[in-house]
Amino acid sequence: MENEKNLPLKEEVGKRMRERRLQLKLTQREVAEKLGIAQPVYQRFEKGVYECNYAMLAAVCKLYDVSADYLLGLDEY
Repeated sequence: MENEKNLPLKEEVGKRMRERRLQLKLTQREVAEKLGIAQPVYQRFEKGVYECNYAMLAAVCKLYDVSADYLLGLDEY
């Protein structure tokens, strides 16, 4: 599945995760600690190397106070 900008889904999710993290003025390390994962793993989510599973997607949505639709590129905030 690709979005309007033709980014692969995992890259769109990563882009939106990064944008939201920066809006909240959090570091990757802080986010990783809150999610209970290593910082390099979180970094790979943001870079679109790794795909989030459902549990991780839900945890990120809760932490960032956004919908899954937003992270998936289906809705704007």
